[in-house]
Amino acid sequence: MLPVSRAQMSEPTPIAPDQQQTFVAQEQAVLRTLDKVTARTGTMTVDIDQTVSFGTLMITVRTCRKTPPEEEPESAAFIEIMDAPPEREAREVFSGWMFASSPALSALEHPIYDVWLGDCKMASSASSVVGD
Repeated sequence: MLPVSRAQMSEPTPIAPDQQQTFVAQEQAVLRTLDKVTARTGTMTVDIDQTVSFGTLMITVRTCRKTPPEEEPESAAFIEIMDAPPEREAREVFSGWMFASSPALSALEHPIYDVWLGDCKMASSASSVVGD
C-alpha cells in the first residue's frame, strides 16, 4: 500500500470536462419506500416543494435533476425528511442529495422506514401518490 498524505486525502479528485454530467431540472421525484416492520413497499411520485407523508415521516423534495438521454443515466434529488411521531416533537432525520444509481451513497438512516430515489421526471396527468 502506498502512503498517502492527509492533504492528498482531503483534496477532491478533479473531473475532466468530458466526464462531467449535465443535469436537467425535472418537475417530480419518484421515491421508493419500505416499511421495515410490515415489509410493505411503495412508490410515491412527489412534486417539487410538495410535502408528503409516509408513516411518521414528512418528505419534501426540493429539487430533482436528471441527465439527458444521450448521457449516462443518473437522477439526483435534494430531499428533506422529518420524523414526526405523535408522542414527540418533529425532528430532521435526513437532508441531502440522493442518487438513483447509488442509493447507499447518501441514505436515510431510520429504524422503521427506508426511502430512496427511483427517478426524476416531468409531470404528467397521473396521480401524485401511487401505492404498490
